[in-house]
Amino acid sequence: MTVANQLQDTALRYFLEVVQCGSVSLASQRLHVAMSAISRQIASLEAQLGAPLFERHARGMVPTAAGEILAQHARRISLEATQAVEAIQALATLGAGGVRIATSDAFANELVPSVCAQFQQDYPGVRFEVLMCPTAQVSGRLLSGDADIGLCFSLAPVKDIHVVHRQNAPVVAILPPDHPLARRRRVSLAELTRYPLALPPAETAVRQVVDMACARQELALDPVLVSNHAQTLLKYVQYSGGVSVSSEVSVRHLVASGELIARPISDAGMDLRDIEVQTLAGRTLQPAAKAWLELLVQRLEHGD
Repeated sequence: MTVANQLQDTALRYFLEVVQCGSVSLASQRLHVAMSAISRQIASLEAQLGAPLFERHARGMVPTAAGEILAQHARRISLEATQAVEAIQALATLGAGGVRIATSDAFANELVPSVCAQFQQDYPGVRFEVLMCPTAQVSGRLLSGDADIGLCFSLAPVKDIHVVHRQNAPVVAILPPDHPLARRRRVSLAELTRYPLALPPAETAVRQVVDMACARQELALDPVLVSNHAQTLLKYVQYSGGVSVSSEVSVRHLVASGELIARPISDAGMDLRDIEVQTLAGRTLQPAAKAWLELLVQRLEHGD
């Protein structure tokens, strides 16, 4: 048993394991605890709360509404216990500890790894875990305890998520350096549709901004390539002479190297999106994570 486990209430720890496993038998195997002991602890919790915590089915156990509320509480306690131990162990120096980052594709290709590399120049003992997921899932990674810091584009506010830093991230046009539109200071969506167009899928934040602007103009999009991988879109632009759309931060390194050109889009609504750096509300980050977050915000603010 880890030190963090020892800091947690036994009943809540057993309960959360059943939630995660979906059955008492699997939880028993993972915890190396008898099934009867786990069942007694859950029964005790249900008696204390006066509500059933699980719906028991042939295929497993599913949390009830009350169970979901308790599971969220239990996850927070588990996370806080782990973070307390890590913070105590890292008190002497920032040279130890780990940082877990949940990020969308736009930041995973360049910004996040470059910030990690810069951070490790001063603190080589720090280890990183980077989880790449769709923007809509980043906050969920924080809520579930899978990540310490979230980096994504803004959607609707999420309960229990604290936005540490927010900055505007207008959608820009991405062009090869020798493209006819590259000579323009600004371009329109209508102009982009005249060339082979590569776009992210409809569920992404950048595509939603573009689709809303097109809908207002009754402008039909007919992309020749759709991909949820930013690098695929950018490489297509480089190889085909086509065009795409993105945030400036996603292509900053390629623009700086002269491999691509970014141009503002003149249509209204292209600035209705922000970059958000998120943490779990009420949570104190351990020293390494806090220092990494500060470096990330600095890089975002300065446009490095």
